[in-house]
Amino acid sequence: MALRTFELKTPFIPLMSLLKASGLAQTGGHAGILVEEEEVFVNGEIETRKRRKLLIGDVISVNGIDEKIEIIAQKEA
Repeated sequence: MALRTFELKTPFIPLMSLLKASGLAQTGGHAGILVEEEEVFVNGEIETRKRRKLLIGDVISVNGIDEKIEIIAQKEA
């Protein structure tokens, strides 16, 4: 499974926003369906809270997608 990173520019990002921004979900509605159907994992555990605040170090994956997203701090310019 491939590991990709997502640079966090704020203290946290809501789960549904990350799913859309990273391309794991096509739309906000699709992101909601993935969470409702228990297809989303945060740090290896099923996540059912659509608005979960994701922090640096969290790893997100979705059933059926051969890719994980790790949240990292924004790189300094």
